[in-house]
Amino acid sequence: MDATEAGRATEATNGLTHFDAAGDAHMVDVGDKAITRRVAVASGRITMRPGTLALIASGTAKKGDVLGVARIAAIQGAKRTSELIPLCHPVAITKIAVELSIDETGSSVHCTATVGCTGQTGVEMEALTAVQVGLLTVYDMCKAVDRGMVIGDVRLVEKRGGKSGSWQAADVCRSGSTQGGGNRP
Repeated sequence: MDATEAGRATEATNGLTHFDAAGDAHMVDVGDKAITRRVAVASGRITMRPGTLALIASGTAKKGDVLGVARIAAIQGAKRTSELIPLCHPVAITKIAVELSIDETGSSVHCTATVGCTGQTGVEMEALTAVQVGLLTVYDMCKAVDRGMVIGDVRLVEKRGGKSGSWQAADVCRSGSTQGGGNRP
């Protein structure tokens, strides 16, 4: 084993589960994991010019109901996550809820996705993908009037279930809202 291979092997043993002992990428074997209820919540936002936000809020965007289409796109994105992320397991999703809200003060649209399953692996990637696809759809539907929109603050907010139990971002209140505009923990 040369120095490069030894370095990869060392990284593989530092908790990165998608690498084997030799440091090569592989899909994790979840066959021996307990079947449990798993839930993940992710959020993000897209910031835009106030005029663009007004078009979305009024429902007069040229391509139609921006938030309605973004919601459906986010759901579809969650369902197709394993086709997009190479080492992500296909998951039998039992719930996908997507909330899109307008923030006039921040001139942005916020997206929160909650994904659930009963299985042997979590749904964090599905929730994160749902948020990204939902926000990308807002961009796609409004780019004709505002190409400078910025997608940001996409992150996991909470996960429940599985061997590692529950986790919540440090800046999330018990009510589920974020403090400080969703900054990273």
